Amino acid sequence: MKKIASVVMMSALLGLSGNVLAGDAGAGKAKAATCAGCHGAAGVSNNPLWPNLAGQQAGYLVKQMKAFRDGSRNDPMMSPMAKPLSDADIDNLAAYYSGL
Repeated sequence: MKKIASVVMMSALLGLSGNVLAGDAGAGKAKAATCAGCHGAAGVSNNPLWPNLAGQQAGYLVKQMKAFRDGSRNDPMMSPMAKPLSDADIDNLAAYYSGL
């Protein structure tokens, strides 16, 4: 019984943390106008040099954007684009693109 209670509690905490960390897809869509030039209006790039963002996992997108922003990943085009983004901006963009 104690093990079941622990599993239920962990599931509840994980569900709660996911909700707290989730971005706002509507705000992400508005912010994504800048991204559309390279990654396409619907997150599907027409150039093989730029990845498709539509349908990517939100966690992956967050990790990559933060890496561009903090300099642990460097790209002459993406790094300057990511520099001014807040954590909320990145979460919102990830929520938008992962939902496409």
